[in-house]
Amino acid sequence: MPQLAVEVVAVFGPTGSGKTAVAEALADELGTEVVSADAMQVYRGLPILTNQPERPTRLVAIRELSEEMSVGEYAELAQAAIDELVEGRGSAVVAGGTGLYLRAALAELDLPPRVGADVRERWEIAYEEAPEAVFAELRVRDPRAAALVHPNDRKRVVRALELTDAGASLVPREDRLWAGRTRRATLIVGLRIPPDALEERIVRRTHEMFARGLVEEVRRARGVSVTAAKALGLREVLELSPDEAERALVARTLRYAAYQRKWMRRIPDIVMIDAEGTAEEVADAILEVARAR
Repeated sequence: MPQLAVEVVAVFGPTGSGKTAVAEALADELGTEVVSADAMQVYRGLPILTNQPERPTRLVAIRELSEEMSVGEYAELAQAAIDELVEGRGSAVVAGGTGLYLRAALAELDLPPRVGADVRERWEIAYEEAPEAVFAELRVRDPRAAALVHPNDRKRVVRALELTDAGASLVPREDRLWAGRTRRATLIVGLRIPPDALEERIVRRTHEMFARGLVEEVRRARGVSVTAAKALGLREVLELSPDEAERALVARTLRYAAYQRKWMRRIPDIVMIDAEGTAEEVADAILEVARAR
């Protein structure tokens, strides 16, 4: 196994960039396992829709579709898995396309505090009775949050006010995503692939998903939680014909991939690696960088 100066190698990239295969090749080279940083892959029941890896991967299919999953819960599980792998095998590989989950796995997050249901209910009732007065109260308590939230956005107004009761703010003091250091010595790699090549991969993969039984898989899903319902393509498959759903899913996936590429630019010290070769070739290029650290 290669001896590295880093303990964790994190692979981030837009959907369709091949990060799962690259992460698995890295794990094989390092004699360790992959920890998933994907918000939707934590759920059982939608392996095709969420593009779950075929081989066992930490934090994949660990929750029922009916269950919620918070970033805070994920952070605890991911950090424990990484620590176990580093202490037992010398290193860990983290792979995913959900930026906040990747950050949660690698470093401590400055998450807003949890607020009791009674506090939320009190502000919800107050908003229903007098929304203008409640928003005026927010202006007094947290002017920065009031400047960010629309007065008619009941959910965010209530959230902002319940946070003031906990001594916190809806507006973070600093970039909550990537401020601060990683918990362990970490190399963060971003996979770079030309947009036209990525689009071709996404179109091909989406077609294969429908051929593998995506429509039947989605229709079997029952009791989907609010969190799980955010899975890309779930609504389209349920509401549209298969052909229409396939086209809609391609379009949404392309938009999401563009968002992920922009998100990568927010990650400090990320090392960009060309991802057009085989998974093994890309993994070797990453290990070369890791050895030089």
